[in-house]
Amino acid sequence: MTNKGVLVILVGPTAVGKTDLSIALAKRLGCPIISADSRQVYREMRIGTAVPSQEQLNSVQHYFIQNKSIHDRFTAGMFEIEVIALLDKLFEKHPVVLMVGGAGLYIDAVQKGIDDIPIPSEKVRHDLMKKLETEGIESLAALLNELDPDFYNQVDLKNPKRLLRALEVCLTAGKPYSQMRNNFDNKRPFKTVLLGLNLEREILYNRINRRVDLMVAEGLVDEAKALYPQRYCNALNTVGYKELFDHFDGKISLDEAIDLVKRNSRRYAKRQLTWFGKYDMPWFSPVQEEAITEHLLTQIQ
Repeated sequence: MTNKGVLVILVGPTAVGKTDLSIALAKRLGCPIISADSRQVYREMRIGTAVPSQEQLNSVQHYFIQNKSIHDRFTAGMFEIEVIALLDKLFEKHPVVLMVGGAGLYIDAVQKGIDDIPIPSEKVRHDLMKKLETEGIESLAALLNELDPDFYNQVDLKNPKRLLRALEVCLTAGKPYSQMRNNFDNKRPFKTVLLGLNLEREILYNRINRRVDLMVAEGLVDEAKALYPQRYCNALNTVGYKELFDHFDGKISLDEAIDLVKRNSRRYAKRQLTWFGKYDMPWFSPVQEEAITEHLLTQIQ
């Protein structure tokens, strides 16, 4: 199969420095950027998702940044379809395209496609919902650990939707959800080059804490307050918003909410690194722009 072009995929945990480096790389490679962030795609969520500044967006052509609404249904499968169609057009003008993000499922969808996963029966779904209501989310997590320990170590154990989805598939297919996802492979008509960004854990966690403080200074609380009436939208079941919704509900103080945003962001970064650990790729520090560029030039020749 002849490659149409090269898709460079830059991944890494939240706050590691993907945005600044990706823009520098895109300028050097003369290519556009596709965002693989499952939340920056929503136009109503600017501050809490650390959307690039307008100056950054103007400096390089970006796609999938604030082009959906929180009221729109948007999934990894839909992202796959739209990105593959977009790449067909972009590769006509650009030999290289850069995709950047931390949403592992979205990145997997573009690399190899979304799995042909069976539709669960209504009984399976009903039984799991009843288990959630009567025994709590911990019971779902325990069952997932029993049926699919690999996915248990990757998923947000506080997200009932993700737990229910994985368990539905495990019980319907009779095999681990992670096994079905990892075995799927749809050949692409382009070459992919993966590289990861990371920092020492303490440095990364300090960057996450500082980023949250900056978000608060930029108006995160007001942004979340404006979105509070739509808090049941799936897109808003996200770190940075759900903690503030609990504050607005009177469950916790503002200081407690901000501390939880920091803690949950750090935990999210840890899950991202676990996910990306399965990728066969070199890892760099975000300050190694020259080394990264040199590596890319050898890969895209």
